[in-house]
Amino acid sequence: MPKAHLHLHFTGSMRPSTLLELADKYGVRLPDALTAAEPPKLRATDERGWFRFQRLYDAARSCIREPEDIRRLVREAAEEDVRDGSGWLEIQVDPTSYAPRLGGLIPALEIILDAVDTTVRETGLGMRVLVAANRMKHPLDARTLARLAVRYADRGVVGFGLSNDERRGMARDFDRAFAIAREGGLLAAPHGGELTGPASVRDCLDDLHASRIGHGVRAAEDPRLLKRLADRGVTCEVCPASNVALGVYEKPEDVPLRTLFEAGVPMALGADDPLLFGSRLAAQYEIARRYHGFTDAELAELARQSVRGSAAPQDVKDKLLSGVDAWLAAPAPAAA
Repeated sequence: MPKAHLHLHFTGSMRPSTLLELADKYGVRLPDALTAAEPPKLRATDERGWFRFQRLYDAARSCIREPEDIRRLVREAAEEDVRDGSGWLEIQVDPTSYAPRLGGLIPALEIILDAVDTTVRETGLGMRVLVAANRMKHPLDARTLARLAVRYADRGVVGFGLSNDERRGMARDFDRAFAIAREGGLLAAPHGGELTGPASVRDCLDDLHASRIGHGVRAAEDPRLLKRLADRGVTCEVCPASNVALGVYEKPEDVPLRTLFEAGVPMALGADDPLLFGSRLAAQYEIARRYHGFTDAELAELARQSVRGSAAPQDVKDKLLSGVDAWLAAPAPAAA
């Protein structure tokens, strides 16, 4: 089924086999949790758990050192998305994470954007970049990134985000950075409503004028907020497997997909960090089917919502939406 993928972090998109190869290449000793056959056991609902999650993420990121590594990750992320039916991918990256090894902020972003251009030609997947600031860093750093993102809006940057622990750094501290991004024509897509409750979603709407919310699931705890999201057509980038892996919800069936869907809140299911959570895009739709009873028609509507919430050009959206309709109309395969 055609769909769009709007919540995928660059380092977290890495294949486990690629991480092991790069670690061997650079002589990096990885934590045991990253070398095991199964995804690491995580729980980020407290400070200690989040620190462990970040430590694993940073260890993986330390294995990305050369332009060829960047190109490889972009290509492989696209290949995985194509395999899962994605026709449009917006990959999220903080170029400051790679700048020290790649010659600075501008060279780092240009390498990523060049890799995206090449990958689009080679795979046919529509692909763009969302530059994300880190809320653990100073808001002035976010302003620098916002200006950089706007500078490359004609080279493939379509949005500006804010990631990391939402319990740190108030949304309003980053309002100027988001104003810079919006004034430059970029969509605003900060994280909110994952590790903290509905208030963080409201802050993203009130202070950052978000047009999409990274995660947003905790909005389900506030009916008035759900109505506001639905009325404004703000898409929540919901990542069910991630929510369970990080302990936001105990079980897949606890993720409030039905609550959001029935309230009319647009959703775009996303894989977040497959390297650490062990599942990619199609698996999120399988969670909706298996644990929440979503029918084919409802899954098709989720796919449409992901496309509508994307920054894809209208002709790409039209093609993907037609593909969803064709998928839904196709007869079911005969039983063996």
